[in-house]
Amino acid sequence: MPDRNVALELRASGDHWEQLPQLAKDLVASNVDVILTFSCPAAIAAKNATTTIPIVVTESGGDPVATGLVKNLSRPSGNVTGVSDMAIELAPKRLEVLKDMVPTLRTVAMLWNVNDLGMTLRYQSAADAARTIGARVQPFGLRESEDFDEAFASMVRDPPDAILMVSDALTRLNRQRVYEFAAEHRLPTTYERANYVREGGLSAYSPDLDEIYDRATYLIDRILKGAKPADLPFEQPTRFHLSINLKTAKALGITVPASVIARADEVIE
Repeated sequence: MPDRNVALELRASGDHWEQLPQLAKDLVASNVDVILTFSCPAAIAAKNATTTIPIVVTESGGDPVATGLVKNLSRPSGNVTGVSDMAIELAPKRLEVLKDMVPTLRTVAMLWNVNDLGMTLRYQSAADAARTIGARVQPFGLRESEDFDEAFASMVRDPPDAILMVSDALTRLNRQRVYEFAAEHRLPTTYERANYVREGGLSAYSPDLDEIYDRATYLIDRILKGAKPADLPFEQPTRFHLSINLKTAKALGITVPASVIARADEVIE
């Protein structure tokens, strides 16, 4: 098309994290103007691959400072900026909503990818948050798809009261197995993204992804017009969504309090 002035170089690893460093090097070799990433491991791989090409990060694992992507949020330094998904800060909120719906909650099984530093930080935050509501996290760190079977077997031996699944490529690709296990064992499950609730999960508390990607696009536009990532503050979302699936709640025998329904942004019936 004559008015086309942007070319996209797409790279994806799925759940093969070991490919990310080479994919990042490929992008650097292609001499792209900006690199946009969609996970903490991808962002780290990109940062390790170049100190000169600007990098805009989304879904950073919750804390871009703790993961070493930037020195601080207001002045990132280096060649990295982006928009945080605040996943670490939102972990307590997800557990609070779960506790409101399941007052007897004592043990929450947590599924997360241990290959991802951002996911591990989310686990630690969730474990701390669980203690404040009188519960504990039953940790199931996963490295590959085969690990889900072992996690499910452990849950059968030592049943939790609910499941919290952290969202990344590994868990996303295996989400149907989690849905089926949760339904079979009547386990309420909370997620980080609303689409999991639309597919049958009980609840999700999430940042507005449209806002995150809109702001990431804005940052890319600024960079292409000459701004330096070091001078562009690492942003945080301002809009959040609570999603509840009442059909799933009914199947689990859970009565969702009116107060939870009232503050939900999306209620699936």
